[in-house]
Amino acid sequence: MRRIALLAALAALACPALAQEIIAPGDAGRYTMTQTPEGFIRLDTRTGAVALCTTAGGVAACRAGPEERSALEAEIARLSKENADLKMRLAAAPKRPGGLDLPKEEDMDKALTFAEKFLRRMMRIMREEEPKDKI
Repeated sequence: MRRIALLAALAALACPALAQEIIAPGDAGRYTMTQTPEGFIRLDTRTGAVALCTTAGGVAACRAGPEERSALEAEIARLSKENADLKMRLAAAPKRPGGLDLPKEEDMDKALTFAEKFLRRMMRIMREEEPKDKI
C-alpha cells in the first residue's frame, strides 16, 4: 500500500496527467496534490496538514510549513506526556489474581438487584395486560 501511494505521488510530481489516470476522480486518496509554480502543494485530507513538495535531481521532497511543524511537535509532546502518564497509572493500579480486572462483588450485587427489579416489574406489567375475559 505504501509503495502504491509513493508511486502515485511520484507520478503526480512527474506528470499530472498520468497521476489523474492512476487515481480515479471518484476515488480520492488520503493526499491531494495541487500544482504551483514552486512544485506541488500536498494536502493530507485526514489531518489537514499542508506541505510544499518539490523535485530536485529526480528526488521528490515534501516539507511542512513552519506553523505546521510547530503544531505537530506540540501534539507529539502532548501525546508523549499523556502516554507516560497512562503508563504510570497502569503500573500503579492494583493487580487482580490472574491479571484479570473483574468486577467487585458489590458491583455484581448491584447489577443483579437491578436486573431482578426490572424482571419483576416486567412480569407485573405483563400480568396487568392479560385479557380479563378469558373463556
